[in-house]
Amino acid sequence: MRLDKYLKVARLIKRRSVAKDISDQGRIDINGKTAKSSSDVKTGDELTIRFGNKTTTIEIERIVETTKKDEAEHMYRIVSETYAQDFSADNQ
Repeated sequence: MRLDKYLKVARLIKRRSVAKDISDQGRIDINGKTAKSSSDVKTGDELTIRFGNKTTTIEIERIVETTKKDEAEHMYRIVSETYAQDFSADNQ
């Protein structure tokens, strides 16, 4: 399955167009290598997603063409989540 479609179906990113944009900006890695939106993903792959001020690493557990909202969270396992430090509070 294409990376941008997986991100949308798994509800990691709300819109496929947004998933395509951040993928093509080099902000998503598959198994440590920068990925494009058209890159194929498969079960066992590890995705690192840098979106907003958060970096999330997930492991793909299932790939399905469509899913319901409450079943989407079973498509992946979160390995780690980190947030960029907000420096604006320090400057006040």
